[in-house]
Amino acid sequence: MEKKRLGNTGLQVTPVGFGVLTVGKTQLNLSIDEGAEVLRYGLECGINFLDTAEYYETYPYIRKALQGTNFEPVIASKSLGHSYADMKHAIEEARIALNRDMIDIFLLHEVRNDPDWVSRAGAWECLQEAKAKGIVKAVGISTHHVDAAARAAETKEMDVLFPLINFRSLGIRKGSGVGTKEEMAEAIKSAAAAGKGVFAMKVFGGGNLTGHYLEAIQYVRDLEGISSMMIGFGYHHEIDRILDVMNGTIDPNYVPDLSEKRIQIDQGDCEGCGACIERCPNHAIFMNKNGLAEVDHQICLTCGYCAPMCPVRAIIMY
Repeated sequence: MEKKRLGNTGLQVTPVGFGVLTVGKTQLNLSIDEGAEVLRYGLECGINFLDTAEYYETYPYIRKALQGTNFEPVIASKSLGHSYADMKHAIEEARIALNRDMIDIFLLHEVRNDPDWVSRAGAWECLQEAKAKGIVKAVGISTHHVDAAARAAETKEMDVLFPLINFRSLGIRKGSGVGTKEEMAEAIKSAAAAGKGVFAMKVFGGGNLTGHYLEAIQYVRDLEGISSMMIGFGYHHEIDRILDVMNGTIDPNYVPDLSEKRIQIDQGDCEGCGACIERCPNHAIFMNKNGLAEVDHQICLTCGYCAPMCPVRAIIMY
């Protein structure tokens, strides 16, 4: 597979990356051996870019997949930490767990609008020092927020931007409200023009746009400034399909089989606002004992009507 320059980082990445979250315990919950095997298949097929995070707990899958191979993928990780100590621990954990002296990319995970950025100044300082010491090559942020993406474009020390974008604007935020794909695309364009390496997340809106497979991929491929898009894979056939897209050999009428997919609400992201409960046509979503939304899969229609209502992109389909 061809590789693209990731901004001014010096890193070369494939136009599709492997989002490792999918094989982990919060989604498919594959065994280490099963998940590592799917990861290795992706590497063997030419994908050289992996996305993980401290929160995902997926480092063991990557380490297992790389054992006994000559693969040297570009690995991006991130931390939700706020303090210097939080980020220092996250970086060292990744280096040890992945058996690497240097992590290619390390990010502040899910940066929101202010005061979030300000409150994480200690973590950002730690990233700068880690880069200066040579234990991290490139630093930046992941975000669902137009405001944060625009600020990244103007931040000199920022090397990488990992924004959420898709053709339906699912999950895009601006301030305390909803953002649009056009606003995020403009921020991406500005960041790339400033030399930042940009790779996109949530091309399928957390799986909710998978039924529009080719449209979803082509929208992001056509955006100016994006070097790669992260897609979560759990099976060989999903990797095969994306390779068909990249090689131009896919059936133009291709629609994936969604019969085994199900709606899930990420308990780590849900804020208990209840918007999804109000929208569900079959009353399949309820508030659990923790005050968070949860799906009753026995009556869920998998219609996806709830997904656009979620302000924090906690509703996924896999």
